[in-house]
Amino acid sequence: MASFNPSGYEKYSGSAAEATKFGQDAATTGIPVSSSNAYYSDTSQTTNTRPQTKTRVPWSSGLCGCFSDWRNCCITCWCPCVTFGQIAEIVDKGSSSCGVNGALYTLIACMTGCACCYSCFYRAKMRQQYMLKKHPCGDCLVHCFCEYCALCQEYRELKSRGYDLSIGWHGNMEKQSREVAMTSIPPTVEGGMSR
Repeated sequence: MASFNPSGYEKYSGSAAEATKFGQDAATTGIPVSSSNAYYSDTSQTTNTRPQTKTRVPWSSGLCGCFSDWRNCCITCWCPCVTFGQIAEIVDKGSSSCGVNGALYTLIACMTGCACCYSCFYRAKMRQQYMLKKHPCGDCLVHCFCEYCALCQEYRELKSRGYDLSIGWHGNMEKQSREVAMTSIPPTVEGGMSR
């Protein structure tokens, strides 16, 4: 095997049979030679270790179900930047605010007229987070041809998952932590003693 060499160079001193097995002289190369091949594995002896892919789930409502939430439908129709900002804040998990995302959406819409190019990326991000199916077609096509319907659908999806988009990400986290705290408090009996 390897031996200590004061010059810092270690030479492989394996068996001659091992060295000739691989067609090289271990004494001349100084490179350790292994009898196993790290780059090849016999798949007939191994088990299937492929990670299981999660199945994609359908959206909770259809793309054209805008009128199921009249309030959001009207806000999205007249001021889509508000709905987009609310969606983006939840999808970004609070790392960006509703106001910043809404303002950027408005700026892109005013400068280019193609705010759908920005909002389609959030649809893709949301689909990835919640394992949603790509339906009825690709994210950019949905936003390009049905921008307002797509925003309403995303809003309804987050709402169906328990988010209150009007209070933002941090408000939802506070609300969730209060609910968890309330369920962990033991019930009390008359007189103030716990069971």
